[in-house]
Amino acid sequence: MIQMELNINGKKSTVDVEDNMPLLWVLRDELKLTGTKYGCGIAQCGSCSVIINGVVMRSCSVPVGSLEGMEITTIESLDADGALSAVQEAWIEHQVPQCGYCQSGMIMAATQLLKDNNTPTDDDIDNAMTNICRCGTYNRVRAAIHTAAKNISSNILVLNSK
Repeated sequence: MIQMELNINGKKSTVDVEDNMPLLWVLRDELKLTGTKYGCGIAQCGSCSVIINGVVMRSCSVPVGSLEGMEITTIESLDADGALSAVQEAWIEHQVPQCGYCQSGMIMAATQLLKDNNTPTDDDIDNAMTNICRCGTYNRVRAAIHTAAKNISSNILVLNSK
């Protein structure tokens, strides 16, 4: 067991865990941040996606010992003072989830995509959204990302004009 300090959602958290423990289990079991979901355990489905230093990563395959000093962002951080993010609002508007299990990972991947590229094409979205949705809501995901991009761009224009 090692004691380490992690920067999760802008807050410092100290944990005592094995350094090879997957980040997913540290988040869920040690820190009770259960928005990140377990899906496959082999980094294929993307349900457990989080953002680490600006890169979407599957937390089931990232050993926590490799993360000291890095910024880890989970689904719990996306709302600002109780207001949903543009991506979360678009997800609701387009009724993206069916079973909903993959959605926190999808939302994290879409959030980072829009931070990296605020006007993505369909090809950009297809390349960035590698998460698996067993319900097959990929067309809704694409539509929601386009809506979120428009809403983000509109908000930036409003803020810049003030």
